[in-house]
Amino acid sequence: MQEVTNANRLSKRVAGLKPSGIRKFFDIAATMDDVISLGIGEPDFTTPKPILDAGIRSLQNGETHYTSNWGKIELREAVSEHLQNLYKVKYDPKNEIIATVGVSEALYLTFTAILDPGDEVIVPTPCFVSYQAEVIMAGGVPIEVVAREENNFMIDPADIRKALTPNTKCIFIGYPSNPTGAVATREVMIEIGKIAEEHDLLVVSDEIYDRLVYDFEHVCFPALDESLKQRTILLGGFSKDYAMTGWRIGYACGPSDLIQGLVRIHQYSIMSAPTTAQDAALEALKSGNPFVEEMVKEYDRRRRLLVGGLNRLGLRTFEPRGAFYAFPNIQASGMDDETFAEKLLLEESVAVVPGNAFGPGGNGFTRMCYATSYEKIEEALLRMEKFMSRHG
Repeated sequence: MQEVTNANRLSKRVAGLKPSGIRKFFDIAATMDDVISLGIGEPDFTTPKPILDAGIRSLQNGETHYTSNWGKIELREAVSEHLQNLYKVKYDPKNEIIATVGVSEALYLTFTAILDPGDEVIVPTPCFVSYQAEVIMAGGVPIEVVAREENNFMIDPADIRKALTPNTKCIFIGYPSNPTGAVATREVMIEIGKIAEEHDLLVVSDEIYDRLVYDFEHVCFPALDESLKQRTILLGGFSKDYAMTGWRIGYACGPSDLIQGLVRIHQYSIMSAPTTAQDAALEALKSGNPFVEEMVKEYDRRRRLLVGGLNRLGLRTFEPRGAFYAFPNIQASGMDDETFAEKLLLEESVAVVPGNAFGPGGNGFTRMCYATSYEKIEEALLRMEKFMSRHG
């Protein structure tokens, strides 16, 4: 019998993917007691009751079958109306919106639909760990452009210009930002739009945290003007704003020719987004706004506690303007971010994510998520105070 070897059983593309830097420390934390996690980017709120009830009714009414590949028309109409009301940007629900299995699937569909082998995508970093990986899996090449602390972690359009090559196909943007909490100004977004138009580039804008902003304006990129809308794929969803991570429901909006490309892949790989989740998402758009506002108010309270506490400990922290992450500079500890995260976990049972997990520009920082209770953040700060008294 021929011996089976492991060499070359995976494609080079998949074998070359780095494991998620977020998982390492949480695998360790799972073996420990009394760990306070400031790591996983997930709301600690339960999905609001009217949304839960809508999902339950959906099941009780026998809504357990496939929907259209595009998603239920009622949901797409509601997404269209939602974006029109918030940002004055209009999408045709019939052929410019698709319901997806979270923004994660929307990312996969988008890059698979628009990229040919060797096409380059400008990806500002530090950024969510999936962005570069999704580009690579689609056959593209992520070109990482660092957003710097001195610019409040907003990407400098001049740096995007320097990164352009004849192979550039797309600019990716993701604001509010995971992991930094940065929110781009309208002026920066307009400059990015000018670059896209001058060089005939597509833009992919992940706006999953659009409602989670604090005393700052969220700029919906395709709403800037009609010409930019025609070259932009907008990604959005329900996981963060409505505390619906486990429902796995999101959407992509864009010009009909591009969205039809996403649907073509979606119909072969997924068929349709979960029916129950679509019905719950529809209710979220109908009645979820008061709950979103309450959650934002509580996140803001936690944000001020964590950022103020970190700065008092000498861990210089840019004030996040959106999402639910702080990104402290841990230079004062005298450690690199991997060592800081490991020692903090092992010595004080506080789990954070080293900044280098989020790409270039993340070295020397850690991500701390304040989507956990106020009381746990207070205790985490007490533990970090003891930690810094030894290491600071």
